[in-house]
Parts: sequence; structure tokens; C-alpha cells
Amino acid sequence: MKRIVLFIIIISISSEACKAKKITYKAPVSTNLHKSKDSVTAPLQKLSAQEYIEKYKYIAIAEMKKFGVPASITLAQGLLESSNGNSTLARIANNHFGIKCPGGWNGDAIYQDDDAPNECFRAYLNPEDSFKDHSDFLKTKKRYSFLFEYAISDYVSWANGLKQAGYATNPQYPQLLIMLIERYKLYEYDPEGKKLTKEEDPFFTESELEAIINTILPMPNNQAATFYKIKTGDTLFSIAKRFRLTIDELKTINKITNVEIKVGQELKVNKD
Repeated sequence: MKRIVLFIIIISISSEACKAKKITYKAPVSTNLHKSKDSVTAPLQKLSAQEYIEKYKYIAIAEMKKFGVPASITLAQGLLESSNGNSTLARIANNHFGIKCPGGWNGDAIYQDDDAPNECFRAYLNPEDSFKDHSDFLKTKKRYSFLFEYAISDYVSWANGLKQAGYATNPQYPQLLIMLIERYKLYEYDPEGKKLTKEEDPFFTESELEAIINTILPMPNNQAATFYKIKTGDTLFSIAKRFRLTIDELKTINKITNVEIKVGQELKVNKD
């Protein structure tokens, strides 16, 4: 009898241990997450855009060969969505593409403010799983199916198609992707990839390129701004990310109690 009871106890403990392996992160961005042996360790050193490309280009190429998503598009989205792999989502949850939970997601998750408060984002065991899920996400979602009718080297159509399909709310999303692809020559990772000429790519001038890139790349410490005027497509998350603040810090220094912001509104973005 004692052996039977002991056996039942062992089975119960094993069952609970298996259930406990699934981790859902519900802490806000500014709060340290509870550490466990299954949690992801965040890198201490920030990556530059070029370092990010060198680190993940082979994964992007492999995914292109398997699913048909241009490597240039994958890398550009990764750079933009993860801030070169330095965003909270990328460091804590290995989410490099800002993919949210809805749509049949049963894996781990992390919650943080974005277009709405406390939104659910997918969390992965490693970056490679994020890249694979990004490919699968585009390939299996019906609204993205038309993208695969474009040539794999036509990154302009892919960039505009992603915006058209609703991947991002930022109205400049296609231009941002194209700018990154051309600035870092990501088209070279696509089959027969080449830079589009000015006639083929009339979206922006050189001066506009500089203005666009300044909206997504970190500002140098000696050029830190004091106030920022909100533009169409901005969110508290994107503004905080740009000025190296947490959402809570941005809300505190501006005495904001919710995540609702308006175009034209000025926010203080310097803690000093």
C-alpha cells in the first residue's frame, strides 16, 4: 500500500513539473521578470545594425529558401521591429518581429503596452524560433498570401504589401523597410538581388532618408532631445524605444496615466 501511495505522489510531482515548464511573462516593461531556469537571459551588450545582420543573415537566407520570404525583408523587419535586437521583446522574449499572440498562439507570452495597454506578444526559447515563426506567420495567414505572387527580389512590392496587409500601423513602414534594405544592401541576400534605381524607387529623397532613419535609430547621448512632437503612427512604446526610456518612465516624466496620445502632442523625453 505504501508503495502505491508513493508511486502516485511521484507521478503527481512529475505531472506538475511538466506543466510548470510553460512560462508566461506578465510583468510590465520596466519591471524585472522573475528569474527561472527556463527564462531567457538578456544580452548585456547592444548590437549595432551591422552586427545584427551578420548574426542573423544565414537564418534569414535559410528561411527564404524554405518559405519564400525574401531574406532582405526578413532582416529589415528584424532590424526595425527589434531595434537591432536590443528591444525588450527581443532581449526578454526573443521576439524579433513584434508578432502578437492572437491567431491560435498557444506558446509563451510577454505582456507590454503597445497600440493598447498590456498587449500580448509571443515569446520564444531562442531567436531562431522567432525567425521561423515569422516565416510561418506570413506563409499561413491568408491576408499575406498575395505577397508570394511577387518576385523574391522585389523588396519594394513586399514592403508595401506588408503595410497593405496590416502588418504594421506606421504609415511609413514600407519606406522604413526599403531604407534599411538599401542602406545595408540587404538585397544582396536575395536571389539575383539588386538595388532599385531612383526611377524604380520614387518613394523618398536622400534628405528624406536621413529624416526617416532618425526616427528609428537610437539618438547619440550628446544629441539627446528634451521634447518630442508626436507624429501619425507613433505609440508610447515606439517613442520610449527611440529615446531609450521605458514606457513607465515616459509616462512618469509626462504625468500620463494612460497610453492615449494625440498627433501634435509634445512629450518630454529627457529624464534630466
